Amino acid sequence: MKLYYSKGACSLSPHIVLLEADLPHTLEKVELSTKKTERGTDYLAVNSKGAVPALELDDGKVLTEGPAIVQYLADQKPESGLAPRAGTFARYQLMEILNYITAEVHKGFGPLFNPEASAEWKAAAKTALSKKFDWLSGFLGDRTHLLGDTFTVADAYLFTMLSWTGHVGIDLKKWPLLSAYHARIAQRPKVQQALREEGLIK
Repeated sequence: MKLYYSKGACSLSPHIVLLEADLPHTLEKVELSTKKTERGTDYLAVNSKGAVPALELDDGKVLTEGPAIVQYLADQKPESGLAPRAGTFARYQLMEILNYITAEVHKGFGPLFNPEASAEWKAAAKTALSKKFDWLSGFLGDRTHLLGDTFTVADAYLFTMLSWTGHVGIDLKKWPLLSAYHARIAQRPKVQQALREEGLIK
């Protein structure tokens, strides 16, 4: 398998999952501004949406959209515990939180990375995200991970989103539970490996 990624982008989530599941893979970096890969490939020919991540399977099939990719990866190694078994209520709970992260949190960061967004628009986006963080903090409560005691693909996704806060001027320390959660996930060996491989830490 090959993961097309961009440094520190949402593709960090499936990158972490690939390592946590110990699945053989290669990485190919994408320059989103030019839609070219590090090997000079036209990325739009891989993913016409032009966004990362994209997962290219060994048979040439391509899967896009982070929440779909991480569930596919988890199902390749069900013994990893990265996702509850398909068809169980717990699996639908995983899908529920993945959908919340992608629709409410991930999308909410959009204006903050848009150079054409006005100061008012960015301020409104931060206010909206603050409410999402309030909800997530309450949802997490005293659990170590989103779905209990076990690290799942949802944790890889939320960790990635929370990692963006410092880049857009949001102080995660306003949410002590989320700040501690982020620090805890960051110490996982495979998370550290993914961060190193993307050049995010040394």
